[in-house]
Amino acid sequence: MVAGAQLTVTDKRRAARHPVDYKVIAEHRQLGDVHLRIVNLSAQGFMAKGTPELERGERLTIRFPVIGRIEAHLIWAYEDRAGFQFERIIRLDEFLKLVDTLQPNPRLRPRR
Repeated sequence: MVAGAQLTVTDKRRAARHPVDYKVIAEHRQLGDVHLRIVNLSAQGFMAKGTPELERGERLTIRFPVIGRIEAHLIWAYEDRAGFQFERIIRLDEFLKLVDTLQPNPRLRPRR
């Protein structure tokens, strides 16, 4: 039996990240509601602060504006930060709308 998440998207930690400050309540299968503060976002995943004790590969379901519900898998955790990878890559047009919604400062939004 293979342990951990079976991710379909490749590891793209060098992907462009966009700073955000978005508080969200994620759903965990066993823990129930989990409060996170997302501090940066890419089309492949996000980094959060204030994460509970989760093991690598554990899943959260998050509801974002524009894209709706999406599942994310824990890739790494260090102190109070954690990196999550989405179960699928977000389409570029939806991602740009999402960043516009989550990042009120136009100077920090992606250039088009």
